[in-house]
Amino acid sequence: MAATEGGSFEDRFDAQVWLTDMSTRLSRQVRDPHERIEILQRVHREAKRADLPPELVLAVIDVESNFDRFAISVVGARGLMQIMPFWLDEIGRPDDNLMQIETNLRFGCTILKYYLDMENGDLPRALGRYNGSLGKRKYPNKVLDKLRLKWFRS
Repeated sequence: MAATEGGSFEDRFDAQVWLTDMSTRLSRQVRDPHERIEILQRVHREAKRADLPPELVLAVIDVESNFDRFAISVVGARGLMQIMPFWLDEIGRPDDNLMQIETNLRFGCTILKYYLDMENGDLPRALGRYNGSLGKRKYPNKVLDKLRLKWFRS
């Protein structure tokens, strides 16, 4: 396994510890160990690129799609991070495929970071914007609960 692929980890040991820990937590939702490691490596890389905690991105994915990379919501949001197709034009990449793991994570992390910056670091408000539920507590609380109870390292 190329644990340090993409250079998002401090070193190989840090990569092995994080990937092993998170892989165990994700094993019920993503049964295939190769797919699980691929998702985790890409989440880590894209989260670090966007200056987000990878565990936060995992919590968002957990709530948004339950790690179903082919998920399509009733309103048309797609993939792991449930990206709305209008973002393809908004970001200027209309031909990108939101069902591809890396593309979906790149969009999702970029959008979440954009909202976090817009809200001056106020995570519940940024999560509300991400979900289209600004001012409501249900979605941000679900993500924050997943983050606190499942994804943060203890």
